[in-house]
Amino acid sequence: MLGWLHPIHAERRNVFASLFILLGLFLVLPQSAGSTGSNLSIATQVSHTKSTLMSIQFRTPQNGWAVGTGGTILKTTDGGKKWRRVTSGTSILLTSVFFPDSSTGWATGAGGTLKYTTDGGESWISQSLETQQPLYGIYFTSPKLGWVVGGGGTILHTVDGGGHWAEQASGTAAALYAVHFLNDRKGAIVGALGTVLSTDDGGATWKMQETQSAATLFDVFFTDSTTGWAVGNAGAMFQTTDGGAKWVDQTLPCGNTCTRLTDLLKVRFTNPQDGWIVGERGMLYRTTDAGLTWSEGKSIAPASLFGLSFSDTTHGWTSGENGAILHLQPSR
Repeated sequence: MLGWLHPIHAERRNVFASLFILLGLFLVLPQSAGSTGSNLSIATQVSHTKSTLMSIQFRTPQNGWAVGTGGTILKTTDGGKKWRRVTSGTSILLTSVFFPDSSTGWATGAGGTLKYTTDGGESWISQSLETQQPLYGIYFTSPKLGWVVGGGGTILHTVDGGGHWAEQASGTAAALYAVHFLNDRKGAIVGALGTVLSTDDGGATWKMQETQSAATLFDVFFTDSTTGWAVGNAGAMFQTTDGGAKWVDQTLPCGNTCTRLTDLLKVRFTNPQDGWIVGERGMLYRTTDAGLTWSEGKSIAPASLFGLSFSDTTHGWTSGENGAILHLQPSR
């Protein structure tokens, strides 16, 4: 077990899947069941690795990348029919990947690891940073403007395509796990202990938002300037409809067959109506009515799922333990 993240709730026991075992979090392991609907095709892809794939991104239905344990970086140019491993130059756990364009990409990891590529992921170069904090999330609004978040309230920002990274004041010491920006100025960050931060000035100032929850929040995604979602442990789900000023608890009910709520690890919307959440033990949840209702949930893989990416409304991929990669194709 890696020791680069302090336990958040040491009194709670968690054996659930790789990210939070690997990062040293101890949360409850639940079960759930249900249906995501019949108008969804799910195909398992062959990754040729047993590494836990923490993050996946597709810019187009053909071009995708995944990163994970042991410094694993995978690339596909045919929609995942064939995945191949590329040399990362590290054996450190990589936690997230983001390509702002088809050539330039970034990957974050343990111990202040930040790597980048300028040739579409064929080769990767280490970026020197002045932090040893674990880095968990990354987001770019353009090839020039980007943000990285991590342990100890770390927020780093670049305005020159990663040539230089400057620290932004978060006002918290909580671990920060995910960042999402709608444009160059408006963004949000989530993390441990119910932490939600928002900015309207590109991160020059970050404001703490009230969730009235101590849940660990693992991901955040905005569908427009007012509506956003945050998800986390024990089924935690929060929605804002006022741009992040107020977050309303929308935690899903346990359902008919589960004994405890599922840890929700990634949330994505392909448009304001269609949203997706993946989590531990391969759970998948879906909404087609802007989150008014969500499917009860269905386990689509015998592995916890940490990565989720859609290139468009009809092509999605999720990744997780034991090299799991699944292709999601909703029909209309």
